Amino acid sequence: MRPTLLIGAALAMPLGGCVVRTVAETAVDVITLPVKVASAGVDAATTSQSERDEKLGREMRRQDEERGRQWRLAWERCRKGKPLPADDCSQFQPR
Repeated sequence: MRPTLLIGAALAMPLGGCVVRTVAETAVDVITLPVKVASAGVDAATTSQSERDEKLGREMRRQDEERGRQWRLAWERCRKGKPLPADDCSQFQPR
């Protein structure tokens, strides 16, 4: 009976360290989780200056594309002789 107990104790010693390390790592993960969640929420709720600049740049490009599209449509209407009342066909005349 004693040799079995001795073998069991010898096997338990190395495993005991692993269990303690795993428990400690889990405890650290549980403790740091709320901090990680809170920082992720703050990051999602706030906008950095570079993100604002990127958003403004996208909006300006979208507006510029829309102005270009409207200009091409007005030019085509004036060229065909069917302008809308709001079209200024004088800007399409050769200078």
